[in-house]
Amino acid sequence: MCDIQGELKPGQAVMRVSPTLSFPKEHGKVKLAVMQMVSGSLAGLTDICLLYPLDVMKTRFQLQRPGTPNAYKSVRHCFSTIYRSEGFLSLYKGILPPIMVETPKRATKFFAFEQYKAIVSQWETLPQPCVFLLAGFLSGCTEAFVVNPFETVKVKLQSERMAFAAQKSAFATAREIIKKGGLGLKGINKALPTTICSYCVSNTLFFGTYNNLKTYLFDDWEKVSIPYRLLVGFTAGSVACVSNTPWDVTKSLIQGPQPTPGVVKYKSTIQTMKLVIKEEGFFSLYKGLLPKMMKVGPGGALMFLVFEHVYGYLQQIL
Repeated sequence: MCDIQGELKPGQAVMRVSPTLSFPKEHGKVKLAVMQMVSGSLAGLTDICLLYPLDVMKTRFQLQRPGTPNAYKSVRHCFSTIYRSEGFLSLYKGILPPIMVETPKRATKFFAFEQYKAIVSQWETLPQPCVFLLAGFLSGCTEAFVVNPFETVKVKLQSERMAFAAQKSAFATAREIIKKGGLGLKGINKALPTTICSYCVSNTLFFGTYNNLKTYLFDDWEKVSIPYRLLVGFTAGSVACVSNTPWDVTKSLIQGPQPTPGVVKYKSTIQTMKLVIKEEGFFSLYKGLLPKMMKVGPGGALMFLVFEHVYGYLQQIL
């Protein structure tokens, strides 16, 4: 028997009916969208469950100021200090908001990118590398609005140096934030403009780097081995991490507890960046970079790998 397998159109997957016979399987736009969201959700859940302690340590470093008592000296020192003084479960402080948000967040991240990519690809004058970058930028704008309220709660919980069991729940913390500041930029959506900047920069380079590397370095991505796929994903995650860290540090300072209770020191994106550079130096905008890279680099590799495998599998079985 001969293979029956023509050129695939967008939205088609190959259906195998025998070892030597295959033909395209049509998928509607809604069905593809659901597959993208499910695949993105599982990718995000995998990332958060495996690498969350590094996110807690990243936030602790970002909120640490010169002269802070019992300052963390290294990633190892931070880990051991939290473990000894607050207990192992404190490394998972604030994990409920991320778990609740990672599903819609990563679903939004990958779904939005795929949808924007399909739209932007119709602009024939736009080079393909720019298609990936622009689609990533737009997906970052969309993701920021979804994730910001959860980030506000997470940062507050992560910043508290107390035993896990002594903390308020995520829901109680969210109610407290809303009661004090409302639903706007002084409350649960604190630092939203900074979050938008952070996610736009991150997603532009995250998706742009990954898709351009796999397009221009490999002739047939389907035949590329898992180690190389992980390496490309790790590279994309690391590039995005280094580029958006100043925005992430700024966001944490605005959302986190202020140095003097009752006095708002960090008010806006540019004002906070200028203040940090003036008081602590330029490189203070990269506080927490090491634990963040230890999380985002492998996290990027894991998310792309899980997303592509789940998405491909769903297209084959549905």
